[in-house]
Amino acid sequence: MSDTELRNLLERIADALERAAPTKARTADLSGADAFVWHAEGGWLEPVSRVNRVDIALLKGIDRQQDILLDNTRLFANGLPSNNALLWGARGTGKSSLVKAAHAAVNAERPGSLLLVEIHREDIPSLPQLLAILRGSDRRCVLFCDDLSFDGQDAAYKSLKAVLEGGIEGRPDNVVFYATSNRRHLMPRDMIENERSSAINPAEAVEEKVSLSDRFGLWLGFHNCDQETYFAIVEGYAAHYGLDMPVDELRAEANEWAVTRGARSGRVGWQFIQDLAGRLGKALS
Repeated sequence: MSDTELRNLLERIADALERAAPTKARTADLSGADAFVWHAEGGWLEPVSRVNRVDIALLKGIDRQQDILLDNTRLFANGLPSNNALLWGARGTGKSSLVKAAHAAVNAERPGSLLLVEIHREDIPSLPQLLAILRGSDRRCVLFCDDLSFDGQDAAYKSLKAVLEGGIEGRPDNVVFYATSNRRHLMPRDMIENERSSAINPAEAVEEKVSLSDRFGLWLGFHNCDQETYFAIVEGYAAHYGLDMPVDELRAEANEWAVTRGARSGRVGWQFIQDLAGRLGKALS
């Protein structure tokens, strides 16, 4: 074998060994933005120059939840003890909007004090890899997972439990975990009932399933809003974006919009405002 052939062989062996070796946590430059999205495939953080969110003053009917989450986020930004938070409840009631708005509000008070890092539900198994990266940063990070839930034989919840509170390393001091879900225990009721009826030890089986939510020190419930709150949401958006329309007419159209969708919520109100702005030739910016 010639020297060239031997060198090529050794290079191929080295490449194969590198691919087979466990991936080490990368270092990441987190100074270029205040928000990032985690991509598990490739293990990298994509900076987000403009976060899709609304001003916290436009969130109506969730004053108590807003105050609690803001206080917790401020404590975290100041380096004080704070809790992971689970925002659960009805669809379209402002759960994810509040997380993003709270991040913006705290950063407005203390510019650059907090990162917002979003991890998608399907990437939860890669959470330890992401935390290894964030642990090496000197910035404080709100780790956010929207619409978190588990079904069937999905075992990812076990790794999430360990990462949040139960593992040797635990949650890094510079990271707090905020999640939104339509389910209080992050699992469907029929899944929990099936465990009660079919498991050898029903109490232990159910405890295993629902104990994940116990890892969140804050449980904030969100419920469908009443008509007056819905109108307040719509009127707040209309005033903010300069959509001129008599209040009675605005309410009548907003109510008709809600009736056709069978629900009143912040999301439905925002969808109505988008339609109204389009008809009035106004840009929402």
